[in-house]
Amino acid sequence: MRCRIAVLALLVMPWFAAPAAEQHDWPSQSLYQLDVALTNQDGRTHGLDVHAGHPVLVTMFYGSCPATCPLIMETLRAIEQATPAATRMQLRVLMISIDPERDSVASLSALARTRRLDTSRWTLARTDAANVRKIAAALNVQYRQLPNGDFNHSNVISVLTTQGEIVRQSSVIGRADQDLLAALKSL
Repeated sequence: MRCRIAVLALLVMPWFAAPAAEQHDWPSQSLYQLDVALTNQDGRTHGLDVHAGHPVLVTMFYGSCPATCPLIMETLRAIEQATPAATRMQLRVLMISIDPERDSVASLSALARTRRLDTSRWTLARTDAANVRKIAAALNVQYRQLPNGDFNHSNVISVLTTQGEIVRQSSVIGRADQDLLAALKSL
């Protein structure tokens, strides 16, 4: 009888086990608690916690954007450049596509090469439409697809702690927001 109970417990336990994000004991406000799979520009799959242990700048974009998204990338570079060297070496950037139909792994990889992004510290990622919605809601990013396939979207850049908590957000683009820089310095 004990043997049957032990076997039954082993069979049932995986159904009741905590999801992977909870096993890390992330803080209650951590973005890393969202259980989503992202695929990066190299075709590797990971969670939102890909840069856990580092301060992270995270934003949403789409690769074929003609104007705003390239400006967001330049803003992220400006923030990097204005960050003290010691912090800059620890800083990571995560850009998540809102356009899973067109932003394939190959197109993200080409964009990283074209924009000369340091992919050891910058990650361009994609996921499915349902997960895009979850992430956008968590980051307070609003977007909608236009009839021509382009997107209207908010330009929110978030600073995450090493544990994935949002400590500051900004819609300033075209220059390094001093409040974001102060948030990074405080980490």
